[in-house]
Amino acid sequence: MFAGMGSVMELAGLDYLELLSEVSSAVNSSLDADTALRRLARILVPRLADWCAVDLVEGESLRRVSVASAGAHALPAGSRSAQAAPLGLTGAQAASIGLTGAVGALPLEMEELLLRTLRTSSALLVSAATANAPAGAGPGDDRRRLHRLLAADSAIVAPLRVRGNALGALTLVRIHPEAPLTAEHLPLVEELAHRAALAVDNTRLYGLQHEMASRLQHSLLPRLPDVSPLSLAAGYLPARESSQVGGDWYDAFRLSDGTPALVIGDVAGHDITAATQMSEVRNMLRALAFDGREAPARVVSRLDRALGGLGESFLTTMVLARVEGPPTGPWRLRWTNAGHPAPLLVTSDGGTQFLEAGRGHLLGFDATLPRKDAVEELPPGSTLVFYTDGLIERRKEPLDRGMTRLRRKMGGLSGADPQAICDELLAAGDTAGEDDIAVLAVRLPDMTENFPELA
Repeated sequence: MFAGMGSVMELAGLDYLELLSEVSSAVNSSLDADTALRRLARILVPRLADWCAVDLVEGESLRRVSVASAGAHALPAGSRSAQAAPLGLTGAQAASIGLTGAVGALPLEMEELLLRTLRTSSALLVSAATANAPAGAGPGDDRRRLHRLLAADSAIVAPLRVRGNALGALTLVRIHPEAPLTAEHLPLVEELAHRAALAVDNTRLYGLQHEMASRLQHSLLPRLPDVSPLSLAAGYLPARESSQVGGDWYDAFRLSDGTPALVIGDVAGHDITAATQMSEVRNMLRALAFDGREAPARVVSRLDRALGGLGESFLTTMVLARVEGPPTGPWRLRWTNAGHPAPLLVTSDGGTQFLEAGRGHLLGFDATLPRKDAVEELPPGSTLVFYTDGLIERRKEPLDRGMTRLRRKMGGLSGADPQAICDELLAAGDTAGEDDIAVLAVRLPDMTENFPELA
């Protein structure tokens, strides 16, 4: 990996091994390619260059992701800020660098040099010596033109390539002739470009995995049933970070006698496995609960034993509840809580109460431990809010603060419809996007007469 870098290690007294280590840490510490490449440019300027630019291939265009310059050095002539610019390539040219299809005209001043760099597997040095090559000398023409555009003494353009595909280019420029970039710098710059390319490739692969997991999770979330005269809405917000697609879910269905059953849960983990395990738990719970003859605590205990007996035991939190009562009321909530954040009851006048009763241990911890039910009378016009921990938890913040924030938020939303409540809560949830969030809101009628039958 470091072949040919022996002499460059001694240049200008700079510790190049330390530089490579710092670059690796910077570009691999973010799951966003643009952020990683901006960090790269800030490290390389001024330690290795007076000016740095990183361009990425996006479809049939080049986008300038990052530009950094040292001190008062102006950007080189013809440089562009971050924007998409089409590459005017023929089909053969596009294919030669891993692109497909022909595209429009070339507006970038350095198009020939960038194209040459993207097509090859090695860095290209532009210096005063190469710029003074005789006219018509092939590559020397491109170098002479770039040298004139940059008004600089030397530059190196290195391709970002992974598995034979051109992802972009790294350009480094030195302004002063007393400390030019030379052929001895080429192995180092190629290694820097290689590490940047691997980071970009990893972020894109991670993004694809995140998208697949998110689509899977959305496809597994249920279509909400009609539970008239109750009003019902739900929402789900995936984490922004690719590694944080998780097992949060909500569910609502009618039991065999027409009683609405409500579920909110969270399977431990933040990956595709957690999403698939969530589906297993949800479907098994539906089957066990459907006949409605057993109270929620008994149903969840049976679910816990079944998962363990089938070798599918994994840590899961959950609230299973049912809204009991005739179509015209009064109504009551019967529920059990398996280690999950307490549901919130909001009255029509804005009063709030966390339903802390009925607490028990997580699923997957010890299926032999008993569970208990709790019952709460539900006033007409009240709202029940079920949610996962991503709504109230924030890094370096006490949990009580998140719960207080939720109570205050819901106190001002007591008159809103359930869908508006879900939308507001998701928008005001985990601002850092570190965890996914599921929300389920249920509104009871504000009058107790003239309601249609539930069944």
